[in-house]
Amino acid sequence: MENKLTHFDKDGKAIMVDVSEKKDTSREAIAKGKVIMEKETLNLIKNGEMGKGDVLGVARVAGIMAAKQTHNIIPMCHPLMIAKSQVDFNIIEEENAIEIVGIVKTTGKTGVEMEALTMVSAAALTIYDMCKAVDKKMTISNIHLYKKTGGKSGTFINEK
Repeated sequence: MENKLTHFDKDGKAIMVDVSEKKDTSREAIAKGKVIMEKETLNLIKNGEMGKGDVLGVARVAGIMAAKQTHNIIPMCHPLMIAKSQVDFNIIEEENAIEIVGIVKTTGKTGVEMEALTMVSAAALTIYDMCKAVDKKMTISNIHLYKKTGGKSGTFINEK
């Protein structure tokens, strides 16, 4: 694999990538992840009986907020004008899991992969935080970029 690290100058110093010459294009990224828990915890969430409130509602807002603040969390990310920020949840009964799907769109010079990944991470951490009092065995797993479109490199899909 060729070394294509773009966040370093010729002397090895960390830099923010210069995107000033890039064309604005429509860009979308979808990230996914899971929170795996005890069956009883999943039932409390589904039935709206968790003592701290609407777990998925709060996690959705946390994910959206995190996507909008990615440039403040990840040092070399550009601040972006996000056009769409969406968090969805899929209950996977047979795994006692909640799959988190984060979608971020923009029209700009750089992609939104990091925003989608940050979104899913924050939503997962929020679920964990709101449920940790009743379930010490929860795990957050498989946070990954599922799909991205737009930009010079085109479409990428990761079916894993």
